Amino acid sequence: MRLMLRSALVLLVAATAAVAQDGEGVPAGVRYSATRSADGFDMPVGKPDAVGYYRSRGLIVGRHMGDDWNGSAGGNTDLGAPVYATAHGLIIYARDARMGWGKTVIIRHVYWENQRWKYADSFYTHLHQIFVREGQQAKRGQLVGSIGTNRGMYVAHLHFEIRKNLRIGINQGSYRRDLSNYFKPYDFIIARRTLPGGNRRVRVPLDTFRLQARVVDTTGGGSPSRPEKPSGQQRSGGFRIDRYGGETDR
Repeated sequence: MRLMLRSALVLLVAATAAVAQDGEGVPAGVRYSATRSADGFDMPVGKPDAVGYYRSRGLIVGRHMGDDWNGSAGGNTDLGAPVYATAHGLIIYARDARMGWGKTVIIRHVYWENQRWKYADSFYTHLHQIFVREGQQAKRGQLVGSIGTNRGMYVAHLHFEIRKNLRIGINQGSYRRDLSNYFKPYDFIIARRTLPGGNRRVRVPLDTFRLQARVVDTTGGGSPSRPEKPSGQQRSGGFRIDRYGGETDR
């Protein structure tokens, strides 16, 4: 009898681990792909605790839906510095999104919380280089890119977001910029440094947002390339282009 109960429990756990529940922003009829569930989340720079970095700006509802991470020395001293995957997941976007984003990586995660599987997308942008490719599995703490300036549009920093809504992708203008669609990245990570149910085979949905950018060549592994030259897009007077259509203090 005990053996039968144990076998049934093993089958139940395996079935639960193999299928992730639908979450926010998952359209009907999409394809799914396997990945590994998150065992916790780390900071995307200075792994695992953002040593040598500070948040120059956090999430501002309606305007700035993520955290800006800068090197402690300021300016462009962090240009080319490594950017890491915040948790296990699947690379679903690794392209040059152009616009105010530049080179961008999106990783889709599955994590166990409140007795169910949940989804989240981590978003890394303004990168100088991309070191991963779409469809690749990402491990927590893996090098995914390097800090950039989006061709001189900004002082070097990482703009980092964590999204609830899997439909957003690079199409932010179509969705409300509030906490119904986004998490506060720093708070999200601090609350989930370790998680139950990690390192299991789970499924994540694909094709949840439109791809509107061309693919760029990715560079594997090696050292960041030489600093990029300013493109003339940075404005004078202490302002920068805002990806939501206005201007904002740097």
